Amino acid sequence: MAETIYDVAVIGGGPAGYTAAIRAGQYGLKVALIEKDKALGGTCLLVGCIPTKALLFNAEIYDHLKHAKEYGIDDLGAGKLNWKAILERKNGVVTRHTKGLDFLMRKNKVTVVPGWGKLTGPAKDGIHTVEVAPREGEKTAPTTVKAKNIILATGSTARMLPGLTPSDRVMTNIEILSMESIPKSLLVIGAGAVGVEFASIFKSFGTDVSIIEYLPRLVPVEDEEVSKELTRSFKKRGIDINTGAKVEKVETTKDGVKVTFTDANGKTVVKEAERVLVAVGRAPRTEGIGLEKTKITPDRGFIKVNEYMQTDEPGVYAIGDIVAGMPQLAHSGSMAGLVATAKIAGKYARPIRRNRIPGCTYTEPQIGSVGLTEAKAKELGHKVKVGKFPFVGNSKATILDAHDGFIKVVSDEQYGEILGVHIIGPQATEIIAEAVTAIELEATVDDMMWIIHAHPTLAEAMFDGFASVEGKAINV
Repeated sequence: MAETIYDVAVIGGGPAGYTAAIRAGQYGLKVALIEKDKALGGTCLLVGCIPTKALLFNAEIYDHLKHAKEYGIDDLGAGKLNWKAILERKNGVVTRHTKGLDFLMRKNKVTVVPGWGKLTGPAKDGIHTVEVAPREGEKTAPTTVKAKNIILATGSTARMLPGLTPSDRVMTNIEILSMESIPKSLLVIGAGAVGVEFASIFKSFGTDVSIIEYLPRLVPVEDEEVSKELTRSFKKRGIDINTGAKVEKVETTKDGVKVTFTDANGKTVVKEAERVLVAVGRAPRTEGIGLEKTKITPDRGFIKVNEYMQTDEPGVYAIGDIVAGMPQLAHSGSMAGLVATAKIAGKYARPIRRNRIPGCTYTEPQIGSVGLTEAKAKELGHKVKVGKFPFVGNSKATILDAHDGFIKVVSDEQYGEILGVHIIGPQATEIIAEAVTAIELEATVDDMMWIIHAHPTLAEAMFDGFASVEGKAINV
């Protein structure tokens, strides 16, 4: 029987990889998807974005229940948290979507190959060979997959501080999602999206939370005014914040964990808690996948690609968290997968533009942003004109009892082109989509000031946000 030769083999079944495989199937290509885990979905679906947002929804509901009497619901109160039920619901959400991916693989005629994929060298007569080792704990024999094109989508792993290993006390995003109980106290090392999201979740659940961040501000990739607003909001909620702080030592104690750090003033500070979450970024998972047998030379583990996600090795593409210079975001990786498969299929492909990728942080309040920050726009030589509209002027925000935050628009003064939009406030992660569309279509402030928004909606605040650039916001 003739050996199957696929048009494309995708190594890694996270959002980047499974999106690429589905689109390749839609193009009519013969596709193999090689996955090391027992379920598709990668970090995002299994131990990242999706389960975390499920917990954030629980936290939001619980926060509302604390104020039930204000909403005219008597004799209810906040109630008692059932952590086991919360985890079961979170796991149910994950399971539902892993089954959904299995269905999509069948629907699009994608062959799922279980195991660890590894490159074996350059293509021979136009055909690449991928060695597939059995999954951990399985005793099946290694196999091979042959394909005309390879897409690397192996994802990333949580970084740990030197000398530390994950445990039930010193945790990464994986361990914290399966704790047996809600901790009374939690130290969060790192104030990027992962760190502040878990800080927000567990503060809502009643945990005493402290954040320790090496850089001068929370969510350091965001516009500086957004960082200041999040800091103000977190402090109001009772979250202890330590920025400009360098962790010196993490020790386990009889009752938990002790962290020693140097604060922004050079003072040694010691804090103790039941558990510590280490959220200091993610490392590309590119070791052991055979790069040394190709022309690909990784840079600190990341893979360089051209505008169509092609690597230095002919016929080999890279997408997702392993790509140098791209944000480690599920939606960024997914679009990269669409670009790569379109190129392979000979279809139209539009390269990704870095400044048009939205970033979302699902804290309370939420953060959504796209494009240049005010500081970056000035650094690049733009003469900027900035507008800012507070949610306190939006009627739907009042209805939702969510007044904190604002919409900030950064524009080019000469032509009115929208350079960046930065939102912190209610449903920021949803309404940022309008700003992404505006920037993608190279809209100007004048264009957006004539877009009709339904009333009353949170999206209506976008109208006032754009109009504020010209000092013409209606509701402030």
